[in-house]
Amino acid sequence: MTARPTRPTRSTIVTGALAAYALSSVVAIGMSAEGPDGGAWDPKAAAAYLDARTAWWTTWPNASRDHGTFCVSCHTAVPYALARPALRTMMGERERTATEVKLLENVVKRVSLWNEVAPFYPDQLRGLPKTSESRGTEAILNALILASRDAENGGLTEETRAAFRNMWALQMRTGDLSGAWAWLDFHYEPWESQGAPYFGASLAALAVGTAPADYAAGADIQDNLKLLRDYFQRGYEHQPLFNRLMLLWASTKSTGLLAPAQRQSIVDAAFREQRDDGGWSTASLGTWKRLDGSVLDTHSDGYATGLATLALQQAGLPARDARVARGLDWLNRNQVRPTGHWAASSLNKERDPATDIGRFMSDAATAFAVLSLTHAR
Repeated sequence: MTARPTRPTRSTIVTGALAAYALSSVVAIGMSAEGPDGGAWDPKAAAAYLDARTAWWTTWPNASRDHGTFCVSCHTAVPYALARPALRTMMGERERTATEVKLLENVVKRVSLWNEVAPFYPDQLRGLPKTSESRGTEAILNALILASRDAENGGLTEETRAAFRNMWALQMRTGDLSGAWAWLDFHYEPWESQGAPYFGASLAALAVGTAPADYAAGADIQDNLKLLRDYFQRGYEHQPLFNRLMLLWASTKSTGLLAPAQRQSIVDAAFREQRDDGGWSTASLGTWKRLDGSVLDTHSDGYATGLATLALQQAGLPARDARVARGLDWLNRNQVRPTGHWAASSLNKERDPATDIGRFMSDAATAFAVLSLTHAR
């Protein structure tokens, strides 16, 4: 998950990497993809940005954990693991990048040493109940990353089965969270907050539905899946649109999560929040309030627009649907050059977008923009 920052320092490693990918994106030719209106985005620049950012994350001291591992973040590492394969396919790359390999090896190591590695945030250092929150969060993220890798490879590995066993062992069976998992809460929206367990449970459902070899049909997990479906239904009416869009996406991979009327209500709600410029604003996907009292950025951004257009397409709306096409057009027109990223700002504090910490939301925005645009092809 997110390594809690002590101060917004810059790494000399990322400085060189960012300069390199900025230069490479300036000179790159022939790697653009046509948008709905003839506009274009640059996959090579997006890949360079994501590679550099995740390479930085894996070496950032604040992300370092025991046994030579690093924590896995919802804003940088997980979106990267989901989006980078789509870029690799689009650009005709044959092999995973060194950064992808490093991330996967890190996850495999923590899964194999599950009973030996310390949680991301132990109770003894961060207070109760951070051990439980860390374990529940990591178990889901590990399963999702490895299930996505196995889906690309076409077979379910034993290490991925182990990741799922770790995940199911931590599923709650009593109380308000029955069917879900303890999830990190640092009062940071939208990924580490009181309402984030619904987001986390959606990632768990996405992992199950993504896993190959008909994993979701296994008799040994049907009771777990029923608990998960029940959890989604109990809390559905009280969820912000952000969580419901995540559930909509997950429901296209795992069956029985939403009734048809619920799916349609999410689609309708999403289109009501579409802005005049065709994009969506993350600020409008929930009732957020910044911790420092600063005013939320309500402009269209890459994260909300990427998530909305991805979920809507996954739910069956074609890229040529006029409303979806407007969102995809916004993404085509709003990739930042020469860096190759899509911008989004923090829901929690006013941050300097030029700092590494200030880029966290843009890391997620870039990955979700890529997922949506590559799906539309």
